[in-house]
Amino acid sequence: MWKDASSMAAAVNAKQVSAKELVEDAIDKIERLNPRLNAVVSKQYDKALAEASRKDHLRKPFAGVPFLLKDLGQNEAGEVSTAGSRLFARHRARETDCYVKALKDLGFIILGRTNTPEFGFKNISDSSLHGRVQLPRDLSRNAGGSSGGAAAALSSGMVPIAAASDGGGSIRIPASFNGLIGLKPTRGRIPVGPHSYRGWQGASVHFALTQSVRDTKRLLWYVQDYQVEAPFPLAPLSREDLFEAKKKPLTIAYSTVSPIGSQVSKEAQQAVYQLVPILEVLGHRVVELKKPVLDGIEAMQSYYLMNSVETAQMFDGIESMLGRALTLDDMEVMTWAIYQSGQTILAKDYSKILQDWDNYSAQMARFHESYDLLLTPTVADVAPKHGQFDLSDDMKNRLIHIGEYSTVEQQELIWKMFEDSLSWTPFTQQANLTGQPALSLPVYETPEGLPIGVQLLAAKGREDLLLHVAEELEGNGCFKI
Repeated sequence: MWKDASSMAAAVNAKQVSAKELVEDAIDKIERLNPRLNAVVSKQYDKALAEASRKDHLRKPFAGVPFLLKDLGQNEAGEVSTAGSRLFARHRARETDCYVKALKDLGFIILGRTNTPEFGFKNISDSSLHGRVQLPRDLSRNAGGSSGGAAAALSSGMVPIAAASDGGGSIRIPASFNGLIGLKPTRGRIPVGPHSYRGWQGASVHFALTQSVRDTKRLLWYVQDYQVEAPFPLAPLSREDLFEAKKKPLTIAYSTVSPIGSQVSKEAQQAVYQLVPILEVLGHRVVELKKPVLDGIEAMQSYYLMNSVETAQMFDGIESMLGRALTLDDMEVMTWAIYQSGQTILAKDYSKILQDWDNYSAQMARFHESYDLLLTPTVADVAPKHGQFDLSDDMKNRLIHIGEYSTVEQQELIWKMFEDSLSWTPFTQQANLTGQPALSLPVYETPEGLPIGVQLLAAKGREDLLLHVAEELEGNGCFKI
């Protein structure tokens, strides 16, 4: 009955429907749909119904809207928080994260948590703890990762909006596979803490998956924060920035070339090509890029180094908490390999890759002096089949024994471990390194009805430009939701 979360909240505030009725309806949908999709992995129905009945959500921007958190880094005190890991199968959070508190303050009613791969390391969702997430449009395919459960819950209609996070494309990749809108905001835009302030050195950002530009804009407006205590404080967008129409034509560069030189499907290329004449009709100047702005292979190598070190540090903390050493039996093989590879990287090498990230950011800032936006495919193809990226027995064995290799050989193994899945999704990670905002839009479907999104990147702090173009495309009927 309601177009999006914003219209649903307006109906609650106008007393056309009660939050309790909306929550009951969402619970019914989850119970009916989840057995075949496996999108929701923990539920807090009684608490949600009690909150909906209290009516303290009234007159809030998203009053009474049923909502799901991601089961990774979005803690709510007293509730399950597994990170998709067997280690935390029975873990309950001790405090509420600042982002979750901000969402609750906006009037959302939290019903539970969505499925994610172990610690969010993959672009698909298939953890050994919770199992794989099915793509609602084709159950033989994976809904993506790491916000795969959130995407499947939203695209199947369980809820009108769902929390997500993005450390290498984890909002945008499942948005593309499921035909949704996925914004990764600028580094520093969204509240962080109190447990973690510098997720993956600022590469990881929380936000949500949506089905309307209006929901994306309103959520961004209300949830953005200027945190002096945070490592990357960012001046908030003004109301004029976000909500007043831009009249100036933009210069948009586009490319369909994979930054790591891998193959890009004809469908993913067509998703971009079909937009070029539409953007030109809308008054924008569109220019094809002859070569990538950054060295994609070098950037990804630095990303894997960061991930290795941050994982090793994370597990040091877990060992202290548990009071014992961790073993391979505690985690999946891929997680073990990342963990072990982080043990041998020198501090000076880690310092260098962070300097490299600063240089990438500077390169992109110079790029955006000439081009307002960069348009690419979000992914190289449609949602993958279940098991498509499974590792061979030989590769698993080498990963189990990764500690026996040199640091250089370990990083080569990590690259090989992710090679097939990275080739499927090579376009998203650079924005995480540079801290830029990036947006996946649902503008294309294959003849089989499978979505492929396009990605727009803007300079740091310029989500307003992304959402302006998104609104134009939405208003001209370009979305396939």
